[in-house]
Amino acid sequence: MSITIEKQTVVFDYGEVISPVPSQRDRRVILEFAGADREQFWAAYWRHRPSLDVAAMTVMEYWRAIERDVGADWDAQRIHQLYLADFRSWLVIDQPTLEVLLDLKAGGTRLALLSNAGPDFSSYYRSGMLGDLFERVFTSAELGVLKPDPGIFRAVLRELDVPASSVIFVDDMQQNIDAATTLGIHSHHYTDAGKLRSFLNLQATTATQKAPETLPVSLSTAQP
Repeated sequence: MSITIEKQTVVFDYGEVISPVPSQRDRRVILEFAGADREQFWAAYWRHRPSLDVAAMTVMEYWRAIERDVGADWDAQRIHQLYLADFRSWLVIDQPTLEVLLDLKAGGTRLALLSNAGPDFSSYYRSGMLGDLFERVFTSAELGVLKPDPGIFRAVLRELDVPASSVIFVDDMQQNIDAATTLGIHSHHYTDAGKLRSFLNLQATTATQKAPETLPVSLSTAQP
């Protein structure tokens, strides 16, 4: 069923909203390629991610930084294997959430994407199948700032040319929700597609009720 939210732009996060948390199998494959201690590896993985996501380091520099932290000695082929296994793990799409996106698109609701992601994901977001759904795609690598910094939300509002009151933001991180809400952006803390659909249906109903009624013009009193 289509979802029409008049005069609103719904801005979606990607990771852990549209794409679920990478599976245990995917994580196991990455760890096997790394050949490193589990806790040390994932700590280094997330420690350096912000620098990758604002393009402060290249993909190769990112994996070399992890390599140093875990005391590994990876050749170029192993780093390519790690990169591809990691990239692939984030390509899975949550089907119920995809259905919500498709229903919003079918209803003519304006959609945009805002993701903390490196330059390698920008082309996937725009040129892959998801690109057909979003009017605009924004990444932290291109904007040079990460959520929850208010600057990233201001940049999105500026690029969309809309006030904060005309945006609905969907994200799984409470700190990102709080930052957006502080700027006057109506936000939804994503936990699952069912609750998201209920929230958006409510927004659609509210937007319809707020829309001014257009009164018919009487033919007898209409001016030429």
